[in-house]
Amino acid sequence: MSDNRQNRRYPQSLQGVLQLAVDAGSAAEGPAPLEPMSEERKTWLREALSEMCKGQLDEVEQVKQCLVVLHREEPDEKERDEEDDDDEREAAFEMLSELCENLDNARDLMVLGGLDLCVSRYLSHVQSGLRWRAAQLIASCAQNMPQVQDHLLKIEVLPKLLQLTDADPNPTVRVKALYAVSCLVREQEAGLQEFAAHDGFSVLMRGMQSENEKLRTKSAFLLLSLLTSHPEHKETVVCMGMVQQLVSVLRSPHSSFHEHVLGALCCLVQDFPQGLKECRNPTLALEELLKQRAEELQGKEESQEALDFCDQLRVLCFSGQQSDDNGMDR
Repeated sequence: MSDNRQNRRYPQSLQGVLQLAVDAGSAAEGPAPLEPMSEERKTWLREALSEMCKGQLDEVEQVKQCLVVLHREEPDEKERDEEDDDDEREAAFEMLSELCENLDNARDLMVLGGLDLCVSRYLSHVQSGLRWRAAQLIASCAQNMPQVQDHLLKIEVLPKLLQLTDADPNPTVRVKALYAVSCLVREQEAGLQEFAAHDGFSVLMRGMQSENEKLRTKSAFLLLSLLTSHPEHKETVVCMGMVQQLVSVLRSPHSSFHEHVLGALCCLVQDFPQGLKECRNPTLALEELLKQRAEELQGKEESQEALDFCDQLRVLCFSGQQSDDNGMDR
């Protein structure tokens, strides 16, 4: 392990304290310690420091060992024990996901080519258990890691993740892929631009219309989050018919994810006349829908946020609408 690596792994202050402790009583300069450190104490401190470094080395070795498993060539159909082979690879992904909660390990995995392997082989693997674990590992590494995010965008992972979110036959793969998308586009300007360029907002719209409850919820939440933090994309989503689609979603039986849908509509009408005009379109009958939904949710504590959004949307869209219309007529 290089000196730079050790500095990255451990606080400099901790290293300094341990070194001073080990050297106590033997320094050529400075005041003498009140009590000389015993050889036994020095040995104990040296061993403790050695174990700390060894633990970090072990983590790097574990990453490398997992990659050895994942790099293996796919066996021929006649030779492979499918269940054992997949179990071993899934275990490797589980270990990597745990290790990469440490940001240094996530960076190491990137440097060692592990993320490239996930993208090139495992996001398209025939086994769904390997596809979703690859997406989960990508998400874990990308979260709050600009260096890793930049690398993943350069190797064009986002279109693949959007495709998995949109069309994979396995519901878990779709949810994990969307999680990875979220980690690449939230608080990441380059990722968000690429997301928009690859029609990511349409993917979220279809996710909200799916039968998968988790996918519906996560799609609606990501849409609300992006519109809140990046209002410059309001025009894009309104022009693609998002208002009509969101209202259509609200007409389905009430679900907890509807609070995010209502929140997104509120974002689209705030300080944005085009969105306001779309919501006021008489063919949508949004005012009546909001009244009905508010009556339905009244008194239900778990639905209070959705009820608040209903009230806010009614005020934004329809309070004083008559006077607004009269003013426009003049």
